[in-house]
Amino acid sequence: MSRDVFVFVEQRDNKLEKVGIELLGKARELADDLGQDVVALVVGESVKEHADTLIKHGADKVIVVEDPMLKEYVTEPYAKAVTAIIKKYEPEIVIYGASSIGRDLAPRLAARIHTGLTADCTKLEIDEQSKLLLMTRPAFGGNLMATIVCEDFRPQMATVRPGVMQALDSDDSRKGEVIEEKVDFTDADMNVKIVNIDKHDSKKKDITEAAILVSGGRGIGGPEGFSPLQELAETLQAEISSSRAAVDAGWITKDHQVGQTGKTVRPELYFAMGISGAIQHLAGMEESDLIIAVNKDSEAPIFEVADLGIVGDINAIVPKLTEAIKREQKIKSEI
Repeated sequence: MSRDVFVFVEQRDNKLEKVGIELLGKARELADDLGQDVVALVVGESVKEHADTLIKHGADKVIVVEDPMLKEYVTEPYAKAVTAIIKKYEPEIVIYGASSIGRDLAPRLAARIHTGLTADCTKLEIDEQSKLLLMTRPAFGGNLMATIVCEDFRPQMATVRPGVMQALDSDDSRKGEVIEEKVDFTDADMNVKIVNIDKHDSKKKDITEAAILVSGGRGIGGPEGFSPLQELAETLQAEISSSRAAVDAGWITKDHQVGQTGKTVRPELYFAMGISGAIQHLAGMEESDLIIAVNKDSEAPIFEVADLGIVGDINAIVPKLTEAIKREQKIKSEI
């Protein structure tokens, strides 16, 4: 009989990815609704040291698979390891981050285990009557939301974008079980040869990690409209993001896009500059702690979610706002 809610927790360079901690928070909620346990699965070379952190963030059990072949992510060895664990433990649910690794790994596992997979979910919940996992994701270019169920096959599997789910606070009092599993690998399991790993350090954060975002939409007028936003962002040590309209127009790259078909963000402060506030965009940022919107249209939907709204021309307002912040910073530095 299938049981327990599993979370595949990514690590890179032996550091846990934030999305795995977020998914443990959602898994805790799902498992409580089912009366089951949360099991974190972490795969790598020397990853047992992370078990305590995973338990503190909601896991009842941590399954660890360690092997030198698993040091760097390679599809075939990872797929073999996770497939072996799923077949042995027969979980009810398995959730993955919709990262580059999760998007590569999860579909392969679904094919090997012969089950379904719902990708890029924005909502997961247990149906009260059927106890099935309701997996909700954007469909038709984000114009509607589809809720999908996997009635006949187990485990029920989904990928979830970083930033969508809320991580639980670390609880030092939590105790859990650590299980070490061994998967036997052969040279044939490494079907690619890693010649070189080239990693570039970037000062820019992924927008899902930023505390402050300055976001531009169609209302900024063109790619040059991001220049004053960039100055504001630098003043606040913030990152630049955008609506889908700006990406579709070619003004900024896709990795900056916030919304159902972009990234989901939860910054402490979100500036919506020239963004009308289509429902697809709101779904990606409405959980921000503080939202400040500037738009010349007083009827723009963005004002319905904004904590502070300014009706006016962003070309006039943004430079003045930047100047005011710089003056305030200067005053504080002189005190």
